Amino acid sequence: MPPIKKSKKGKRKGKESGKLKASKSRSAPPPLPPELRGLDTEWWYAFLNKHAESGQSAPSDEGEAFRYFFRTSRQTFDYICSIVRDDLISRPPSGLINIEGRLLSVEKQVAIAMRRLASGDSQVSVGAAFGVGQSTVSQVTWRFIESMEDRAKHHLVWPNQERIEEIKANLEAAFGLPNCCGGVDATHIIMTLPAVESSEDWCDPAKNYSMFLQGVVDDDLRFIDIVTGWPGSMTFSRLMRCSGFFKLCEAGKRLDGPVRVSAGNTEIREFIAGDSCYPLLPWLMTPYEGKNLSGPMLNFNARQKAARMLGTRALARLKGSWRILHKVMWRPDKNKLPSIILVCCLLHNILIDRKDELLPSVQLPDHHDTGYTEENCEQTDPNGKAMRDIITEHLQSHEAYN
Repeated sequence: MPPIKKSKKGKRKGKESGKLKASKSRSAPPPLPPELRGLDTEWWYAFLNKHAESGQSAPSDEGEAFRYFFRTSRQTFDYICSIVRDDLISRPPSGLINIEGRLLSVEKQVAIAMRRLASGDSQVSVGAAFGVGQSTVSQVTWRFIESMEDRAKHHLVWPNQERIEEIKANLEAAFGLPNCCGGVDATHIIMTLPAVESSEDWCDPAKNYSMFLQGVVDDDLRFIDIVTGWPGSMTFSRLMRCSGFFKLCEAGKRLDGPVRVSAGNTEIREFIAGDSCYPLLPWLMTPYEGKNLSGPMLNFNARQKAARMLGTRALARLKGSWRILHKVMWRPDKNKLPSIILVCCLLHNILIDRKDELLPSVQLPDHHDTGYTEENCEQTDPNGKAMRDIITEHLQSHEAYN
């Protein structure tokens, strides 16, 4: 992650289910499985009752309700608790008590933090839902973020070659592209800034103050590389060139696996797919631009678009799940914001790794960035152009043969 640039001063629902108003009176919950006994569950029923008393709607099924509020199944939630438990137990600030004067359990702390990230609601609103104060929500959320950033980073790593080969096989089966390792896209995390910190550095083309997040994703929409911390005023092309990912690829330390021999007996190296806002490079394939494109070019574009949309879909899912990234963030600490973004990406990957499904109601139906015009990067590497032509010819020959 780059250093922050200093600013200048100045599961599915059944057909008959749906969102129903939660009832104040609930039947006794089923007994917990042995592996979960001894964990704190009192906070969940207190939270649910408080939500019902407020008159707000929630899924009637308890498992779906839990997933609605915290984005995870209870089993995945308990897994996340296991990651941060040692940190949350070993360093409990004296202020972490609820209105009943008891120290907050690890489960309740994790619930508070995950609800804050999932809803994007204010600290006051989240605190009221759990019977704690605003400062407690702030402390708990940051402690959770620090612990996850340190202890869950194995959920966001560049794949080993065995996994890369699996990704390439899956993407070729799905889109026909040989040696494709994923898609890339970027999004703006919008925020407000105090007047003293506001500057053109952070003002993006849509006149919002924002911070960039770029993600490279695999066939399962899992993030395998991210870069964040850079101002939204940058172009997508410059963001890519400033990233560690770019430097590793250029140095032959990423996307450097076995080449694929094309139908024309030429080599196709590993690559990712991106939109025309990115430069055309030997390891970064962008679409053909212009009018009167040939049939093979249009065929390449269609297949390349399907691959690059992996990045777009992953970012939309990320922002739909963790709404703190989708709403306008009120005066965030720009030194801490990259950590918040990273932890949301880690949680996104954990859901995929544990095969948790999102409820359709929490997913964003639209593109992750609305109100932004498309950028078009004119930078073309001759070797990138030659590689794109080789792939296009390979697709034409392969389809003619079949």
